[in-house]
Amino acid sequence: MDCVTFHVNGRESTLRDVSPTTTLLQYLRGPLRLPGTKEGCAEGDCGACTVVVLDAQAPGGPRWRAVNSCLLLVPLLHGKQIFTVEGLREEPGNERLHPVQQALVDALGSQCGYCTPGVVMSMVEACHRPDLDADWKLDDQMCGNLCRCTGYRPIREATREVAGARPPDRLRAALDEKPEPQPALDYGSQSTRGPQRFWIPTSWPALFEIMATHPGYRFIQGATDLGLDVTKHGTHFEALISLQGLDELRRLEVVGERWSVGAGVKLADLEDATDEALPPLSRMLRFFGSRQIKNSATVGGNVCNASPIGDLAPVLLALDATFIARGSTQERSIAADDFFTGYRTTALAAGEVLARVEFDAPQASARFASYKVSKRREMDISAVAAALRVEVNDSNIITDARFVYGGMAATPSRARGAETAAVGSPFEEATFEACAAAIASDFTPMSDHRGSAWYRSTVAANLLRGFYLDVSGTPMPRLSDRPSGTVLGGSPA
Repeated sequence: MDCVTFHVNGRESTLRDVSPTTTLLQYLRGPLRLPGTKEGCAEGDCGACTVVVLDAQAPGGPRWRAVNSCLLLVPLLHGKQIFTVEGLREEPGNERLHPVQQALVDALGSQCGYCTPGVVMSMVEACHRPDLDADWKLDDQMCGNLCRCTGYRPIREATREVAGARPPDRLRAALDEKPEPQPALDYGSQSTRGPQRFWIPTSWPALFEIMATHPGYRFIQGATDLGLDVTKHGTHFEALISLQGLDELRRLEVVGERWSVGAGVKLADLEDATDEALPPLSRMLRFFGSRQIKNSATVGGNVCNASPIGDLAPVLLALDATFIARGSTQERSIAADDFFTGYRTTALAAGEVLARVEFDAPQASARFASYKVSKRREMDISAVAAALRVEVNDSNIITDARFVYGGMAATPSRARGAETAAVGSPFEEATFEACAAAIASDFTPMSDHRGSAWYRSTVAANLLRGFYLDVSGTPMPRLSDRPSGTVLGGSPA
């Protein structure tokens, strides 16, 4: 079987007889003795473990991505280049700081220093991004890095100073190199808990052969969820299949009004594509998670996880999307309303893979917005999420409605009673008051630490009221660029 090979700070590293569920953070701090990368939360929240990875298959060409090394399993780095804070010096023995590090020093952006390496590496991505052209993007770039000492103002000032600078460092040189194709991998190890295998197939036939001969497999993409099973529960996975070697899954195409989004598309790339073209989707992605999470997480991973609080699902259902499943011999289409069959279950059959999601852009008659309500603005799980769409004709009558909620039931679900109250009624405040009243009979939400049943029902109704106000002036409003205390409407608290 193969060995796992990748480059760290310009030097090749080869793994043999190391468990495939070893995280990159563990490998950096252990065998490679690179302790600059820290462990804080071990779940992708604090950013202390941030490193940058070169994504050679990114849209528009290679780009450096800040990622959480505490979640990434080492085989996912096969064939890739990684830089840690120790690798920013141009040559061994050179004590001169990288421009990013110097900017942080000049802004007095470090005190205890524990978070600083991760802050620096998120700033390194910002340094090599050409698109940080709005204040909210600076906030989004750094929201996944916690600092309990300095506060964010000097960190933000330093980030603004280096954003898009693209100095002629080793990372810039790597961006100019011709990208190599993703290499296939068949890696295994033996431990006291039993054997483990990890595959990265690069063709559909190879994928389906592995699936057929190892039925106990689990798929892995960005590991932002499955990685927690390793770091928090110590789960021993016997067979893991990464889908990152299938280039087709990274395709995002728009032909006319039809969107086709591959299941392997990174959420950061989907956010870029929808920022102006599809505001209802970009609104949900703004506060989906940190930059590090969005740089790793994929459309298919979020959808197929089938969590009732998965933030993509309500928007895709409101778009009346079609989910394309691929098997070994054919593809089939699954309607949005039929895809989620129960708590964390989908209509995908054994031996099938979600290949892509397709939908049409909203029509000119549509009024459409999405909302995420959580206790924190950034880096939090939804208590309630909603994607609300109505079609309004020239007589101001609602001809179609899709009100989809997450966090209100075992699956992302439509509020059928509220939809019925809307269709055939005028687009006016009284109609949405009736829709809000109907929500009570549509759902029986649960109470948990994110919110009581009463809270969820009240929020769901209020979102319909707020939706009417939001879309009365602008049919598909974008979130404001201003800092805000609540996601609702993107307005200051």
